[in-house]
Amino acid sequence: MQFEHTLTAHQHQLPPVYSTPDMIRLMETAGFYALQPFCEPGEISVGTAIHVDHRAPVGMNAVVRATAEVEAVEGRFIKIKVAAFEGKRELGSGQITRAIIKVDDFLKKNDIPKP
Repeated sequence: MQFEHTLTAHQHQLPPVYSTPDMIRLMETAGFYALQPFCEPGEISVGTAIHVDHRAPVGMNAVVRATAEVEAVEGRFIKIKVAAFEGKRELGSGQITRAIIKVDDFLKKNDIPKP
């Protein structure tokens, strides 16, 4: 974990510990990769809901990893159990929900230009 992932990087008065938004970003990335094998060409998964607890701090230079395991498929929404760890110590856990979309259709529907 590097400085830009700490609370201090966002507000100098806060301690140099792993920030909750960065932990969530890591969990979302793990969920994205967990669903990639189920996507057809031109599809990706996008996040739609987040319910996580951040229970333990970790300081600079820690190696943080996230896990993601599909729990349920409810129509087009996929519920994924996620957790973040430093070694064997759990830093946080919860559930995220993602949906698989066709990128071109999504961009067109939302009037977003292709990059």
